[in-house]
Amino acid sequence: MEDSVVQFHRSLTVAAAALVALVVVAAPASAASRTSAGPAGGPATGPTSGPCQYTPTPDEPAARPVPLPRDPKRTPDRGTVSVLLKTDLGRIPLVLDRAAAPCTVQSFLHLVQHRFYDRTVCHRLTAYPTLKVLQCGDPSGTGEGGPGYRYRDELPADLPPAPTDPTGVRRLYARGVLAMANAGPDTNGSQFFLVYGDSALRPNYSIFGAVTPRGLRTLDRVAAGGIAPTAEDPAPVDGAPALRTGIRKARVQR
Repeated sequence: MEDSVVQFHRSLTVAAAALVALVVVAAPASAASRTSAGPAGGPATGPTSGPCQYTPTPDEPAARPVPLPRDPKRTPDRGTVSVLLKTDLGRIPLVLDRAAAPCTVQSFLHLVQHRFYDRTVCHRLTAYPTLKVLQCGDPSGTGEGGPGYRYRDELPADLPPAPTDPTGVRRLYARGVLAMANAGPDTNGSQFFLVYGDSALRPNYSIFGAVTPRGLRTLDRVAAGGIAPTAEDPAPVDGAPALRTGIRKARVQR
């Protein structure tokens, strides 16, 4: 995932760049978003005025209508929030960490509360020796959809070196990590990935929480099903999960 989650090469270098999600555009912002408005009260054209600066991406329209998140002057940066993904294959409880990535958590909760993730499909599973993730968060199911806005990275600074990388460049994204996919620096949107097996990546992906043990059991079930074969590749290590993994509902747990 270094400069991005969209297409993998068979080498680790390209695998690191591949966990990148293409981000997409913004629907009109609500008044609470405090963005600069477009002509005649049209869609916002500038970033929100708070510290997170959620920025519309007019060239990449939203895969599903959603306003920009609120961006208060003081972004909540303490405590955790529980979110439950109800999928076709079982529940995936998540624990979001505000301290690790406050703007990311704020955006993710905003999308959950607007039901952006409901009735979507986790479109990508990888099974490389050094990259084992399930990627979700695109209502279009293509890997190219997003919420119509982007925002800055909140990168981890304390990850241990990946044991599989003797250069020390790549870091350990451990089993259970919840992180954002991206298409390069500061292009976070709605797509995220769940790590079901220790992975080696450059630390270019914002970590904003963790998958609980119960959620990992569901991820293991998805991974055990493998990746759907194609006419071009009967034994792929990157592609759609063979066991369809749809997010029926995503809800904040009180």
